[in-house]
Amino acid sequence: MKTVFTTGEAAKVCKVSQQTIIRCFDNGQLKGFRVPGSRFRRIPREALYKFMRDNGIPTDALESGKRKVLLVDDDAELVDVMVKFLDEDGRFEVRIASNGFDAGMMVKEYRPDIIVLDVMLPDINGKEVCHRVRADTTLEDVRILCISGMIEEDKIHELRLAGADKFLHKPFVVEELIDEMCALLDIEPVSTPA
Repeated sequence: MKTVFTTGEAAKVCKVSQQTIIRCFDNGQLKGFRVPGSRFRRIPREALYKFMRDNGIPTDALESGKRKVLLVDDDAELVDVMVKFLDEDGRFEVRIASNGFDAGMMVKEYRPDIIVLDVMLPDINGKEVCHRVRADTTLEDVRILCISGMIEEDKIHELRLAGADKFLHKPFVVEELIDEMCALLDIEPVSTPA
């Protein structure tokens, strides 16, 4: 478990900008230290936890150390496989929505780090979900990884314009999905032993 955080890491955990963390550090609201001989700021876990508690920021991400994933897909079999692999990986906490409406409600309440979004949902298309997430400035750090089996290149471009960070064609290998998620979340991919 991580014991010391950079300002960038603290910003991700708190879901605020790095500038906000630096400002709070510099004005003494957030305790920490500078790396000797440099201008780099470091924040111990206890200080970050206290800062989050004092400012009403949910501390669950810090407590579990896991990244929050919202899987939005109506293919129950695929969802089961993805959940199994993500649980085994151990770095992710997963919630599931099977349609766009539920996804919209859960994004607000759960505040995921990443959404794995099937583009073809029963009630709303993935592009609309991307638009809605990107329209909410409090969700600007949420990464969106779109997945689909039937989609043309121009539609992928439209998804990117709507706010998708990455696109993955179905069928895919779940390890590939996890690697893409790690890349979007700036965490080390774990190559499974042969």
